[in-house]
Amino acid sequence: MIDTPSLRVLILDDEPFMLKLLAHQLTILGFSEIITCENGFAALAVIDASGPAIGLVVCDLSMPEMDGVEFIRHLVARDFQGALILASGVDIRILQAAEQLVKAHGMTLLGVLQKPVSPQSLKLLLEQSLPSLPRNHIRSRAVFTAPEIRDAIDDKQFINYYQPKVGVPGGELLGVEALVRWKHPISGLIYPDQFIAEAESHGLIDVLTNLVLANALSDAAAWRCSGLALPVSVNISMDSMSDLDFPDRVAQLAADAGVTSGDMVLEITESRVARDARTALDVLTRLRLKGFSLSIDDFGTGHSSMAQLRDLPFNQMKIDRSFVHGAHGNSTTRAIYTSSLAMGKELNLDIVAEGVETFADWTFLTRTGCHVAQGFFIARPMPTEELPNWLMAWDDRVLRELSNPIEAEAE
Repeated sequence: MIDTPSLRVLILDDEPFMLKLLAHQLTILGFSEIITCENGFAALAVIDASGPAIGLVVCDLSMPEMDGVEFIRHLVARDFQGALILASGVDIRILQAAEQLVKAHGMTLLGVLQKPVSPQSLKLLLEQSLPSLPRNHIRSRAVFTAPEIRDAIDDKQFINYYQPKVGVPGGELLGVEALVRWKHPISGLIYPDQFIAEAESHGLIDVLTNLVLANALSDAAAWRCSGLALPVSVNISMDSMSDLDFPDRVAQLAADAGVTSGDMVLEITESRVARDARTALDVLTRLRLKGFSLSIDDFGTGHSSMAQLRDLPFNQMKIDRSFVHGAHGNSTTRAIYTSSLAMGKELNLDIVAEGVETFADWTFLTRTGCHVAQGFFIARPMPTEELPNWLMAWDDRVLRELSNPIEAEAE
């Protein structure tokens, strides 16, 4: 039985047999508060009712009266804060499109299941996903203003968490990525998707980037003093590429911390197009000349594309998690992943696969020859003080479980 939180679960499906089947499977897995609905209107009435909130919705797509896509639209309009599982017998490409739609709306999607849903697949999905659900089943979606962000920067409320990158298949620790978090005095830990866009829109991203860089370099220097030499990656907004002095500023920060430029990777996240392509090319080229590595982040999404690989001096590619997680069982995703991997190798880039969340993902990387992995299967982002204990536990796990993943899977 899964150690479930006390989630209230809503199952929406127009087939009475499927409602009973899913409810039975969830009951066996330890869920006690389960509501079933045969149409979207009844489900919305449950969502709108007073009382404890629905924490998880298991939703079909192909239904009369109100299909699953329409239902999702109504959930978005209600600012639904729970999690969602899509379970449907429609064509896999339709299911994938619906999955992307849910993500585009910023909703919490635990995963997709094809009918008939097997007890094993449902159990595996919930085992992998439930530990990642935020406390109280939701993540706060409060909107923070630019003055609040400015004050938080001045008060040093922003801290770095670190997510390891490891070699495949050996599991050796190759570096960490710095991920900023806002330690809010009232709202608790706030994630970047709730403040980065606002910081970019109001000219605060540079000062925030400087703070993240300084913290990352300070931690890297401390690790080195303790005998752990770790390259550190930092996400850089394209807005910073409009500042011709940025390379000198980063180099000075590294020198002040006693960290060599070769131990730093700057991950360029193109959440927006560069305002001046010439300036961006100037800045990125000078960063490479100074010895910094440049990574094209989230490759295959947004503005991160083949044109950037052609025009900009990247020496690392991060394949986006949407093309890594589950690629072993999805022909479309697998095709995009393998073509990206082949292109990166042809260009002699270091390649990092993001979104490695399961043992199957790990094994898939081993089989396809991608040598660096990052994702929840390895570790969630953590405060710097937790890294040594994680590393000891990870080394033990590698010896016990991951030394030969292909043989382990066969067993």
